[in-house]
Amino acid sequence: MLRASAISKLVIISAFICLALFAQNAAAVTFPQKPAAKDMFTDEANIIQKADQTQINEIAFKLLREQRIPLYVVTIPSFAAHDAAGYTIEQYASELFDHWGIGYKDRNYGILLVVSVADRKARIEFGSDWAHRHDNDAQTIMNTIIIPKFKAGEYSSGILEGVKALDTIARGLALPAPPVPYWFYPAMILLALFVVAIIVSLFKSGRSGWGWLVILALGALLFFLFRSSGSSGSGFGGGSSGGGGASGSW
Repeated sequence: MLRASAISKLVIISAFICLALFAQNAAAVTFPQKPAAKDMFTDEANIIQKADQTQINEIAFKLLREQRIPLYVVTIPSFAAHDAAGYTIEQYASELFDHWGIGYKDRNYGILLVVSVADRKARIEFGSDWAHRHDNDAQTIMNTIIIPKFKAGEYSSGILEGVKALDTIARGLALPAPPVPYWFYPAMILLALFVVAIIVSLFKSGRSGWGWLVILALGALLFFLFRSSGSSGSGFGGGSSGGGGASGSW
């Protein structure tokens, strides 16, 4: 009887394991359908305006023709809508990139911009041949162009401006300089006056003046800043992610 009871328990446990595996497979992560040949975007979240959709297609198809670099935009309502509630934006973007095969096997320079609206997350994902060369540029695009627009509720224009900037770096061009903040020039004037005050202090007091302490403090600050800065995939397919990128939230 004891042996029969143990077998029964084993059968029940095995059944539960099979049910769990079945449920896991049934709830496998899904991805948006790859757009038809006439589009380079999939807007499930319905946040891209018609005029901006047209511009995104114009920019992306021109880049594809001239540089053989596919650039896709994908918006989704949420990770949960695709059974990916436990995913990070980096995981989802990478798996979507590979699922679609963005890019070419012999020229894996695809680019993907993913936006999950309810999760307030966005990701720029590069094909592996980019080899992390543009991670800093992607983060600049995310931090100074896309996310500020999203925070203001301007999703469509933020995506379009992000596509324009991604097109720029894909062509090997320099990103436009960010606008100079209003406080920059007054701060430079104050800094110049401060430097003059240090020089005067050094001449008057020699090594005992406070100017030396300021110079040492600035030198230490520059040293730590320097150290911290140094550490810090239809007519195509078969590409894969792994070339870096950047993420953002708002």
